[in-house]
Amino acid sequence: MGFYDYSVKNAQGEDVSMKQFEGKVVIVVNTATGCGFTPHYEPLEKMYEEYHEKGLEILDIPCNQFMGQTPGTDEEIHEFCQLHYNTQFPQMKKSDVNGENQLELFKFLKDQQGFKGFGEGKAADMMNGLLAKVAPGYMSNPDIKWNFTKFIIDRQGNVVARFEPTADMAEVEKCAVSLL
Repeated sequence: MGFYDYSVKNAQGEDVSMKQFEGKVVIVVNTATGCGFTPHYEPLEKMYEEYHEKGLEILDIPCNQFMGQTPGTDEEIHEFCQLHYNTQFPQMKKSDVNGENQLELFKFLKDQQGFKGFGEGKAADMMNGLLAKVAPGYMSNPDIKWNFTKFIIDRQGNVVARFEPTADMAEVEKCAVSLL
């Protein structure tokens, strides 16, 4: 199966087929409203506004699996994003990205682009320290490690990149724009 064979539920519980994004560059991101990385919504929205007409789509999939940082309902999450970041890109139903109840789409994405580390710098050191305590062995599996992990899919449906939340958002943008 490929990217276009999957679907996810939107906040209203309706199926959204990835097929509708065929021919577009897509960023799939698991998000949270109460995380230190929540300000990533701002550059994501800026990218959406600047490049949507050129073929960029962003799929926001809220997830509450990382220290309960997305506790609200789908409606409350949407209201938060509108109020604080004026997001316009599609927001899906709050879902699991790891484990027994994970979305099949995320299993596919992780199989295509596994975890390669958090990189270097203060945020990377913080994440490595935290996960060494709460998730020993985290380096040895492809699971999503935290909120705001981003996958970039090219116009042909290939998963070309995975950016951890510690990645510079300018690098995420550079990658996405190079595919437009």
